[in-house]
Order: sequence, then C-alpha cells, then structure tokens
Amino acid sequence: MKVTTTDPRDGRQHPTDLTETDEAGVATIAGQAFRAAQWLSDLGRTGRAQLLDAVAGSLESRRADLVATAEAETGLGQARLDSELTRAAIQFRMFAAVLRDGGYLEAAIDHAADTPLGPGPDVRRMLVPLGPVAVFGASNFPFAFSVAGGDTASALAAGCPTVVKAHPSHPLTSRASADAVESAVRDLDGPDGVLAAVYGEQAGRSLVRQPTIRAAALTGSIGAARAIQAAIDERADPIPLYAELGSVNPIVVLPDAAASRGDQIADGLFASFTASGGQLCTKPGLAFLPADPGGDRLVDALRGKVAAAGGMVLLNQRIRDAYESGANALEKAGARLVAQPRIDADAGFTVAPTLLEVDLPGLTTEITDECFGPLMVVVRYRDVTELDAALATVPPSLTGSIHSGPEDDTVAVRRLVDVFAARSGRIVFDGYPTGVRVSWAQHHGGPWPSTNAVHTSVGATSIRRFLRPLAWQNAPEWMLPAELRDEYTAIPRRVDGRWLPGIDRQP
Repeated sequence: MKVTTTDPRDGRQHPTDLTETDEAGVATIAGQAFRAAQWLSDLGRTGRAQLLDAVAGSLESRRADLVATAEAETGLGQARLDSELTRAAIQFRMFAAVLRDGGYLEAAIDHAADTPLGPGPDVRRMLVPLGPVAVFGASNFPFAFSVAGGDTASALAAGCPTVVKAHPSHPLTSRASADAVESAVRDLDGPDGVLAAVYGEQAGRSLVRQPTIRAAALTGSIGAARAIQAAIDERADPIPLYAELGSVNPIVVLPDAAASRGDQIADGLFASFTASGGQLCTKPGLAFLPADPGGDRLVDALRGKVAAAGGMVLLNQRIRDAYESGANALEKAGARLVAQPRIDADAGFTVAPTLLEVDLPGLTTEITDECFGPLMVVVRYRDVTELDAALATVPPSLTGSIHSGPEDDTVAVRRLVDVFAARSGRIVFDGYPTGVRVSWAQHHGGPWPSTNAVHTSVGATSIRRFLRPLAWQNAPEWMLPAELRDEYTAIPRRVDGRWLPGIDRQP
C-alpha cells in the first residue's frame, strides 16, 4: 500500500513514493540489523563515538531540506523545527561523550580472594548491548523523538542496531532523517541494517514480533503502547517496551508568588501550555492558583493572552478530533470556559487555544484527564492545606512544578515537594516543565501512566534501557573486554569495592 503525507495547515493529502513495509520486508530488515550488531561491536566505544559525531554532522549538513520537509508535514513552524534539529544533533554528540567517558558501562572487578564464606572467584561485570531494538517515532517530535531522535542515539551508542517505525504524520521527514544517518554509516564503511525505517501500522506490530529484536521504545499514547505490548506478548520470549506516555504535569502557584509576580507567571504559563500547539508531553494541563486577588489578576492576565491568540495547527486529524472531544468532555465534567478565541476552523487541523477553570471542590478525575493540545485547566484553591488531597487525585506525571515567594509557608512547600517526589519524575521550581534539557543529569520519566518503566528517555542514562549486565567468572585475560582487564585505566571502575575514577581518559 502506498504511503501518503498530509499538510496539517490545510488538511490536504499528498502521495509519496513510499510503500508500507510488508511482513517479508520487515523480516529482511530485522535480519540485516542482527548482522550489523557485530560491526557496531567491532567499532568499540571510540568508534561508535565517531559514528555518532558523524551522524550529527550529517543531520546539520541537510538542515534546510530536513526542516522544510518537516514543516510541510507537521506545521510546527521553521523556528521550532530548526531548534529541534539542533537538539537532535546535540543528542548524538552527547552520547558520543557518554561513550568516551565510559562510566555508563558500570565496570566492576572483584579479584579472587579469601572471603568469610571461603575462597571467592574472580568476577568481572559490565553492561553489554541487548541487540537490535525497535523505536517507534513520535508524532510531535519529527526529529528529537523519531528516526534521528534520542532513542536512536542512545541505542546506537549502546551498540544496538535500530529499526525505526516511522510515524504516519511525517513519513517523508522520517525517510530523509534515515538517509542522513545511513550516509554517516556508509562513510565509515558500515553495513546495511545499522539504522533502517519501516512504514505502516502493521509493520510496527510485525517488527516487535521479530526474534532478533531485543527491546522496543515508544513515545506516544497509552493506546499505542497497549497495541505494541499486545504484539510483544505474541512472542515466545518477552522483550521490554520502554514507553513514555501521557502526562498532565500539574503546576502549583502559591499565594505570595501569585501576588508578587503574577504577570510574569501568566506569561510563562501561556507560553508553556500553548508552545508547539500544546503538543508536548510536558505541557502543563493543570494549574493550581489561589482564589484570592493575586490569583484573580493572574487568571485575568491568562484570559487576555488566550483571547488574543490565534489558531494553532495540530499534527493530524486524529489529534485535532481528540482535542475537540477532550475539551468538550472537560466542560461537561464541570470546568468553566474562561477564554477561547474565534478562529477559522476551515484551515486544516487548526484549533483554538482554550483556558478552563474549576473551583477545587469541583475537581474530579474526569477533569484531571490529559487533553493533548493548547488547553489548560485552572484550579482555584482557597487554602494551601487543601492541595495535598487535591494533588492525590491527579494522575502521576512526568513533572510537578511549584512557584513560591518569600512570604509563602516553607512547610507547605516541603509538603508539596514530598507529594511531587512520590508522583512525578522531575520537580520544577519557579519554572515550567516544557523545554526539556538534554544533559547528563536529566530525568524524563515518571510513575504510570506517564511512563511504564523507571528509566528516562532523555539524558545520558537513557542508554541504560538498551544494555544488560554480563559477568565473567575466572575468565582468562585474553577473553575479557578491554575495559575489564587489570591494566586498563581509561574509564571509571569499581575494583575490589574501591571506586577508581580512571586516568588517561580518552578525548
């Protein structure tokens, strides 16, 4: 079946020269990925680091074409897409640095020795690649969470060939991104199968059923995750699915913060819940604001910004329809409409940004549901002590944010931090959860339903998803990986219980 692409700005569908990948094609690609694993292994850490740097350069050299292609398929705008492509390149370069550092291997050596339980054998342990992995591209990030995204970068860094199921919202961008990665592989004389893309919903199900695929990663909906998991469950041997799913990312603004910098907070909140058409997994969907004069002024400022806003283009018809249905459901559940500009609804998948409001006693589980798109519900509370119980009704999220001022009760702040620590993966102070930093310390995950695992999908430790521990007991030195030999000092290791930071670190 032919693959089509749609410009969400006008809703027009266009043919492509791509076809959906059939069962035989998926099996062939999975077989190539299995054979390519040895090449990645032979490259070693420094060789794979060079490959990742080359991929970053290849993406940047094709910037103009990639951005133009993505803009026609997503409507996200040139500035946003240009920035996202930069982020994609940064992710590859960061994982090159992770490889050169070597600490991700968690290398440990326990020399043979007498122990209180008798003679102990020589045991050496480090993390090794899982094998080929499947990555499901995200609709809302055609670069940073798709074919050339962080899942691919971290998997290749781990030494795992990667097969990406292209998202139907941007098939041409997916192919162009795959071409950029494959070009870097060819320049290093690499084989087919290091990176490949497949197309079509059935191809995605077939992919995770392939025996050579050893893990899967998804940024998407709970429904998509369940469909992929159902296909995995058909396997004779289970594999992990690392899924980053829905999140409402509550924000709490305490009274002094609202009174002292309400206009500034209104600016930040508006930008955060409408950026990229509100199509970000870290978009704040709920904002708890005080029911006092400071909170009133903050809501008035938000009302003015939303009322003056124009229409916002969503990625595809399914997301547009779900947004409109979700907004209606929230109003039926008791949330009051505060602001919604009039827009030209005939322009593709364009929607109006929406601000709703509910008093805290009226907050129900229906109102805490995520609505993907430029919508936020303001929850008005009268006393800070009410927030602990209220936040317990909010589904666990990727993030929880707190805005406080000098006059706000520090005991209340600590209590909120404890609540968010138990129910989110990242706590934001006096800021906004959107704009996830790509760094060593970042964690982008959270309790179900925000993710289905304890791992992060952003930052250096996301590589851990595609590695497994392997121990060598009483192995002859010539059989050991270089990183586990006694004389090797280029990476940090734990030797006989002592942490050795490593010397002669590789550049």
